[in-house]
Amino acid sequence: MSRTVFCQKYQQTLEGLEKPPYPGPVGQKIYENVSKKAWQEWTDHQTMLINEKHLNMMDPASRQFLQQQMEKFLSGEDFEQAEGYVPPSNS
Repeated sequence: MSRTVFCQKYQQTLEGLEKPPYPGPVGQKIYENVSKKAWQEWTDHQTMLINEKHLNMMDPASRQFLQQQMEKFLSGEDFEQAEGYVPPSNS
């Protein structure tokens, strides 16, 4: 049986991650409070932000920006969107 967590983003019990995505307390907090679904959505959104905003992951300011956006995204707050991105329609 897969592991479940009460997801802080979706406010419901969902399948959890298999292991913490980061080392240390931040990774443990995500592991305990974020669903696999929410984490996958974040990683997709993170990729869009990196590409659209031309973020350099060697730059501490870019990493800090992504960390802040991750916290907002996963807690259900308003977060930065990629400019010009239009989600695909279901039609």
